[in-house]
Amino acid sequence: MLQIWDVNWFLDDQCPCDMHFVEWLEENRVRGKTVFHFGTGGHHHVGLANHAKGAPNHILGITASPKEFDDFVKLAIEHAELSRHYQVLFGDIYLLNPRLLPGIDIATLFHLCEFRGESQDAYGGLTDAQVLDKILEAMPNGGLISLFTGSFAGDRATSIAMAAVAADKLIRLSDYKSLQFYRKI
Repeated sequence: MLQIWDVNWFLDDQCPCDMHFVEWLEENRVRGKTVFHFGTGGHHHVGLANHAKGAPNHILGITASPKEFDDFVKLAIEHAELSRHYQVLFGDIYLLNPRLLPGIDIATLFHLCEFRGESQDAYGGLTDAQVLDKILEAMPNGGLISLFTGSFAGDRATSIAMAAVAADKLIRLSDYKSLQFYRKI
């Protein structure tokens, strides 16, 4: 049985990664990019903020929370134009298939290492390091990966990213508030 996250995460100061990412996009005048966003939250802040700014980017989120997905469906019904530049997949990121993904310019892996458990072993789920590798397969050289330092699993996620740095897959860039950035090489 698919491992799900049976909660609906709302926007709060405990997890400012989505707010910081939206600020980073704006401050860096990022436009025309395809963003893969791991963990939409019931707030769908990244997609809604993009829409409010005239949809300068194209965002594909993924959530394993039926409640968060239901919230997206309600938003898409009420604001049809939102779904032109913001879509959400329901599923387990540990089953990610890069052949089903668009080319990704930026990937927010804010929740890497937070959800992997024994249930993924039962259905052949990827490891967290393999998730990063699959994202890199869907990304051109120069693409960006962002991690959240405030995650309870942030140290493990950083360790995976730094192993990719040591393997010459990524280079470490400057942090922005609670976010780490890496560039694919």
